[in-house]
Amino acid sequence: MSIFIIRGPEAAGQLIRTAQPLPGPVLKALVHRAIDAGTTVAIRACGSEQELLDALRVADHSRGEVTLLDPGACVGSVRLQRLLPHLHNAYVEVHDDDCRTPEACLPEGVGSRIGVAHGYCAQSYMHALEIALDHLGCSEVGCRVGT
Repeated sequence: MSIFIIRGPEAAGQLIRTAQPLPGPVLKALVHRAIDAGTTVAIRACGSEQELLDALRVADHSRGEVTLLDPGACVGSVRLQRLLPHLHNAYVEVHDDDCRTPEACLPEGVGSRIGVAHGYCAQSYMHALEIALDHLGCSEVGCRVGT
């Protein structure tokens, strides 16, 4: 069982581009924390709205999983907002902003959102992972319920 981290494209003026890679120490901490909890993480950075939607559909074929979703520039996407209620996987919305410049969030009640992690820059992913692990019943190190 794995937790999917799906990152939408970032906006840079009129250009849309793939999200910058997560900082090495954060990525390493995410992987180690997932392993400690008895799961793994799979990361996908998307370069377009369509790629984001496709990645969410692929992740949804593994029922019972949780997705850490950073919608990026697609936060206002009507297509994304239409897709989320049809997915089986719960998701934690992630924004790698800081508390001084908060990013917009998806509207309340769109899909099976179990939490929002923002305001901690890249560390928001660690916070989101803890929310996901708690949801899966494995927030304690090495604990796994229902597998």
